[in-house]
Amino acid sequence: MFSLLKTRPKARKPAPPETRTLEVAGRLMPLTIKQHDRATRITLRIEPGGRALKMTVPKGLAAREVNAFLDRHQGWLLTKLAKFSTDAGLRDGGEILFRGVSHRIQHTGSVRGLTEAVSMDGKPVLLVSGMPEHVGRRIAAFLKKEARTDLVRLATMHAGTIRAPIRSISMKDTRSRWGSCSSEGNLSFSWRIVMAPPSVIDYLAAHEVAHLKEMNHGPRFWALCKKLCPGMEEAKSWLKRHGSQLHAIDFD
Repeated sequence: MFSLLKTRPKARKPAPPETRTLEVAGRLMPLTIKQHDRATRITLRIEPGGRALKMTVPKGLAAREVNAFLDRHQGWLLTKLAKFSTDAGLRDGGEILFRGVSHRIQHTGSVRGLTEAVSMDGKPVLLVSGMPEHVGRRIAAFLKKEARTDLVRLATMHAGTIRAPIRSISMKDTRSRWGSCSSEGNLSFSWRIVMAPPSVIDYLAAHEVAHLKEMNHGPRFWALCKKLCPGMEEAKSWLKRHGSQLHAIDFD
């Protein structure tokens, strides 16, 4: 006796994302276009930091419709991208935020020396040595060091409050998130947060430490986060309004 076995057709692999460059008022933007089976409309998103665009379209949508959508939304893109500036004035006489305070950058003219935040004539100044073309890199190195100082202290304090051990703390330059916590107790933070006010830095530390107890974003997590950082809502609001600008600064 024989039986006929029907073979199931192999599932088609999703089409690979299309990548191209889109010009917006003379600015070249990397654009990724991804087809999605369940998409019923076109969505266009500006990636954190305003450095790239991501588009999701219904499967099989004609290229002419994609192009027409992009043409119609040039004005919207121009308006949204205007708030992202990759040139933060990282040169002598420019300005940079440090712990929420705008500091005037002063190049010392000396090849050697430490970058340090000081007060001159009652005004906040960031003294930067080294070659003029390396001012951005020197500032980035300074911010990384200061961020580690702040976040190690704050994370250790909050972890002590809830009696949760921290395995390690690292500084990264992630643009998709401000921090993370692994199940092993490894915390990582974006060092760019040190440009934000101290209350926002404290919130980020409390947020990731709370994940040591609650690896989710459920009600118990937010309750614990607010217990560690009573000013949580104000800090979240500040990050929502200004976080992208911090991500957009190009220090190289």
